Amino acid sequence: MFRITLTLSAALLAALTTVAPQVLAQAWPARQVRVVVNFPPGGAADQLMRALAPPLQEALGQPFVVENRPGANGSIGAGEVAKSVPDGYSILMSSGGAIALNGLIYANLGYDPMKALEPVAPVAVVSVFLEIKPAVPAATLGEFIAHARANPGKLNYGSPGNGSSPHLAGEMFNRAAKIRTTHVAYKGAGPAMTDLLGGQLDFMFDPGIGLQHVKAGKLRLLAVGSPKRHPAWPDVPSVAEVIGADFDADTVFGIYAPAGTPKDVVARLNQEILRQMQGQVMGGRVAAIGAQTLILTPDAFASRLRAEHERMGVLVKEIGLKAD
Repeated sequence: MFRITLTLSAALLAALTTVAPQVLAQAWPARQVRVVVNFPPGGAADQLMRALAPPLQEALGQPFVVENRPGANGSIGAGEVAKSVPDGYSILMSSGGAIALNGLIYANLGYDPMKALEPVAPVAVVSVFLEIKPAVPAATLGEFIAHARANPGKLNYGSPGNGSSPHLAGEMFNRAAKIRTTHVAYKGAGPAMTDLLGGQLDFMFDPGIGLQHVKAGKLRLLAVGSPKRHPAWPDVPSVAEVIGADFDADTVFGIYAPAGTPKDVVARLNQEILRQMQGQVMGGRVAAIGAQTLILTPDAFASRLRAEHERMGVLVKEIGLKAD
């Protein structure tokens, strides 16, 4: 009898172990979800996530609490989530560059973003807009390039950090336009935009947060860093058409979870995020920063991330970009 009891108990334990992940996934979320934004307040990632959190909370019945954990081009916040328990209660809102490239740029991260984080859902394709302060004597991109060539090394541009999409856009621009400008790294797009508005910077590849200032006449928009003209700004040329060469600095902002998060949780979160992104509230928020909604499954999102890792990784190696 004793042996039979042990056998039955072991069988029951094995069955519970098999079923437990499925039960947990079905019950998710049973408590609040922590959402780490790995850039400071005011940037594109922060604006998008703070708009997305309330409708997610309403739809899924639990609070989605947003926390900013900036630093090292998003590596600090991404690392916190990567090392969290993979149960769906700690997730990350990040730019694609922070995941695809930080492992190539930072030597001592302590984790591999491409392996430790699992793509859940894209939120938006974020374009970068080449904006200059009004004091710069240029009304067109061609005039700006001529001005930069006449003043090598004297113009500076800001970015959210080393390896960010706006930073790499600046490096690509220097190479394609055959100019030399100076990069100034910030801890987010918000602080960089503040200094552009204050005149401390000459230009910036803006991830959309400065478009409101363009409309107010505080900044001058010269071009978009997408492969072709932006549908919301059809009169603004792309960098590519002016310089006569390929130029693509778009990046995808999205939601990530620790690797090993139950697939049912990932699938449910993906489904709900994509549903919200197709609604009026998020559609308006995305349009306000000149971004565009992107609908992808987790697998398709992961494939796009790998392609970005390979494409931009070539540039990172060519320019020898490294950070401490």
